[in-house]
Amino acid sequence: MLVLILGLTALLAVPLFKTVTHLPPYMGILLGLSMLWIVTELMHTRSTDTAAGQLRVTAVLRRVDVPSVLFFLGILTAVAGLEEAGHLTDMAQFLDGHLGNIYAVNTSIGLLSAVVDNVPLVAAAMGMYPMTQYPVDHSFWELLAYCAGTGGSILIIGSAAGVATMGILGIDFLWYLRRIAFPAALGFFGGVVVFWLMWH
Repeated sequence: MLVLILGLTALLAVPLFKTVTHLPPYMGILLGLSMLWIVTELMHTRSTDTAAGQLRVTAVLRRVDVPSVLFFLGILTAVAGLEEAGHLTDMAQFLDGHLGNIYAVNTSIGLLSAVVDNVPLVAAAMGMYPMTQYPVDHSFWELLAYCAGTGGSILIIGSAAGVATMGILGIDFLWYLRRIAFPAALGFFGGVVVFWLMWH
């Protein structure tokens, strides 16, 4: 119970940590993990039970899916490189110049997420549009979350969950394309229309 309460407190304190220290959120997560590590080591220091070793942070870290972590780390590093080079700003200007409004921009990002994973797309969109242009809780960000999150369902390869489902259930891409892609696209565009109606 102590570890559960400490873990939840550490996660919920990350926004407070960022606000107070102005450090990146991952620093707060690492601080919380280090506190959990210290507490679990102290809890199991005198324990002679061999099963207690599985309850330490070191045992949990051994079971982490490192390739997935490195995959997302690589994606986010690449997006940060594109942002520093100014390519994301150029892309934002291109989209704003050719599409013109947030509905068309976010719909195109959602359609792109049918092929590309939504994590790099959202990270790229956050680098493309500064908070001065679209402040916190602006409808742009809400629509982006919807479009990037659900656009990956149009094609099964657009999300990590879809690719995992293909492997686990043996779903064929062409079967999904014939049977599910059209209803998923209708749902996607229907959601964009409903969002537009809510804001107008």
